[in-house]
Amino acid sequence: MSDKFEGWVVLELMGHRRLGGYLTEQEVGGVNFLRLEIPAAGKWKAATQLYSAASVYCITPTTAVIAKACAKANHPAPIHRWELPPASREDQVEDE
Repeated sequence: MSDKFEGWVVLELMGHRRLGGYLTEQEVGGVNFLRLEIPAAGKWKAATQLYSAASVYCITPTTAVIAKACAKANHPAPIHRWELPPASREDQVEDE
């Protein structure tokens, strides 16, 4: 099949994660990835994540309502400042 999939899904990953969002395909550096647009939900901001097909256990096409409910219940945690090395003064100047 050469048709590219696009739509609302519940995406299950091998690491026992379940995410809801809008799934498309995207090529990065000549490699195909699944791009999941996870909608904002409550205190969580919208997020975009790219996954290799090998990390996917199951893709369940569904409605926007169900995918958004799954996203709200299983939203990925954002990157926290403590996960990043301290910024140098040069890095801070570039961001301003």
